[in-house]
Amino acid sequence: MYPSLPRLAAILACLPAAALAARPITEHDLMRFQWIGDVQMSADGAQLSYVQISVDDKKEGYDTSLWSVPTAGGAPRHLTLGKHDASPRWSPDGRYLAFTRSGEKDGKPTPPQLWVLPMDGGEPQQITKLPKGAANPRWSHDGKSIAFLSTTTEQDLQQAACEADPHSDKARCAPVRATDVQVITRAVYRSNGSGYNDFSHPAHIWSVAFGAAASPPAATPRQLTRGPYNEREITWSADDQRLFYMSSPTLEPYYELPRNTVYALAAGGGEAKPLFTIEGNAAGLSLSPDGKLLAYYSSRNTPVQSHAQTDLWVAPVDGAAAGPRNLTARQDGEMGGSVLGDQSAPRAGGDVLPLWSADGQSLVTVVASRGRANLQRIDLQGKAVKLSEGDQAVLRYASNGSALAALISTATELNDLYRIDGGAAPARLTQVNAALFGELRLTAPQDLWYSSFDGSKIHALVQLPPDFDPHKKYPAILNIHGGPHAAYGYIFNHEMQWMAAKGYVVIYPNPRGSTSYGEKFANVIQHRYPGDDFKDLMAGVDELVKRGWADPKRLGVTGGSGGGLLTNWTIGHTQRFAAAVSQRDIANWADWWYAADFTFFQENWFKHPPFEDPEDYRARSPITYIKNVTTPTMFVLGDADSRTPPEAGGDQMFRALKYRKIPTAMVRFPGESHELSRSGKPWHRVERLQHIVNWFDIYLMGKASNEYDVVPPVLPDLRATQAQ
Repeated sequence: MYPSLPRLAAILACLPAAALAARPITEHDLMRFQWIGDVQMSADGAQLSYVQISVDDKKEGYDTSLWSVPTAGGAPRHLTLGKHDASPRWSPDGRYLAFTRSGEKDGKPTPPQLWVLPMDGGEPQQITKLPKGAANPRWSHDGKSIAFLSTTTEQDLQQAACEADPHSDKARCAPVRATDVQVITRAVYRSNGSGYNDFSHPAHIWSVAFGAAASPPAATPRQLTRGPYNEREITWSADDQRLFYMSSPTLEPYYELPRNTVYALAAGGGEAKPLFTIEGNAAGLSLSPDGKLLAYYSSRNTPVQSHAQTDLWVAPVDGAAAGPRNLTARQDGEMGGSVLGDQSAPRAGGDVLPLWSADGQSLVTVVASRGRANLQRIDLQGKAVKLSEGDQAVLRYASNGSALAALISTATELNDLYRIDGGAAPARLTQVNAALFGELRLTAPQDLWYSSFDGSKIHALVQLPPDFDPHKKYPAILNIHGGPHAAYGYIFNHEMQWMAAKGYVVIYPNPRGSTSYGEKFANVIQHRYPGDDFKDLMAGVDELVKRGWADPKRLGVTGGSGGGLLTNWTIGHTQRFAAAVSQRDIANWADWWYAADFTFFQENWFKHPPFEDPEDYRARSPITYIKNVTTPTMFVLGDADSRTPPEAGGDQMFRALKYRKIPTAMVRFPGESHELSRSGKPWHRVERLQHIVNWFDIYLMGKASNEYDVVPPVLPDLRATQAQ
């Protein structure tokens, strides 16, 4: 329930003096953040390993190293001194920790290789030296083998052997000049952030022996699978005689609905046997302790919807007639889901898997629901029991079947590890940001539920300035999430905290189309995006104005990706906003359909391609309404963004507004992808925040600036407009 004005004033008055003396958060605090990723528990439940991520010395990237902490509590232990260590995995006996390590050569990162660290002391030992590296290590149950993925080919091995042989003719080891020409034959040929897809190097399963009889570096990795398809989701059978994995055996999957097959492969290699097919997207393959069931997450999109809810499934490994079974069909939460924040681990985050209980009768999973993400235990009949509650987001979790730990983020806590003990309060195990956050004055956002145009109830969060006075009107920013199938929630959001610290009331709603409020609510925008979701957003702004907290003459709007699309749509359909910042946006749906790094060959968002129904694309494209725009607008774009290519978004809007002499600016970030705000170069992430708030300061706060070649408007005295 939203607090009344007197109650809110009383809450603020009762804050401890230390909190009132703390300073507001700044954009530069991002440089001091510490992130945690890829949490793993030892088999005896005594230790947690994890990756700790920090901004590197040059402020251009991120360092990752391995740490551990006792689950009973105690001081964390720094395990490795590498700059790019990731993917920690405990050996079954807890004596070793396998991990991947990348180095640098000629200023460029080298492929990650598999290493093993003795936990009773000693230096880590390198296990692989494959030309294309190793990823996703998985120990066998007897601890004698490690399976992993690699894109290394036979040609790569031959070239590496030639180069390493002192007697070889080095001139013949490789072509005189390796070509950089790309021959494109597939509709999806690049990936946001990683460039062109290399179809000649699919990810295959390898294994390497480990133990006294074949201690490193004598062991030689063996390639177990071959062919044109990628493999993933490796897990060993209970007797270590087989490996289970997922693959989508098609070269051009966009011509049909998603389909994944689970295979069984002899531990020594050979022909894989298909066990069962999953009709839909799938991830998180996890074997029961008795080796009889495989659990996984899947969203079955039949018939085609805009969004299909992710459920938790189990299937027998012996091909029983019962087949796969959905345990959570009656739940509205997203299994294995999350809520949106801008401070998830920018590197080495790790996977989210359903984790089995020791008796194999239930699984632990994270469930995203109504803007929160908490843990549940779900038994094989589908009955769910809550294991964590509250205004928070569980980012990762780990269990040995009995003990349980979780990586938790809240609106005022970036991330820390906790032990989960039944009904007891979670016990904190780490405080990686304690020193920094002890300096800061942070406040949790307020819950706001309001009615939209058709009576639908919409949920939003409102971040108030730290010194909020309920008797004043504030400049306000509407911040729209992307996806569109995602959700804001109770997770740390640096952007919202900083905007509020600069004196803005920030509202960030979950309009129709958002996840974690049920599949029907998310899917209602199919073939109608944008549309009624825009009305939900405006109703949220109306509520702020009605409460007297937002100055209706000082409203700003921003958003990224789908939020950038809706920002463009908003300024074309209303003149109520004094300024806008559209980020990694879409302006022209048809141009985006032809240029994005993934396809919509199915009827997810549009019934037909643009050449068959150009009017639908025109009607839903913000550029169609560019003549209506009077709002001064900035466009924040990544030059390497192939998810929403600038040429289909901000480039078009910017050029049109320049022609119309509407104040506008375009801020381009060289080398940055669609992930600029979440995992881009640290300095770029800081500069992005600076430009967004600078633009709003000009038009909502009256800041004098000539940085963008615009003439700042003359605004009335803030004090006069703030008085009720």
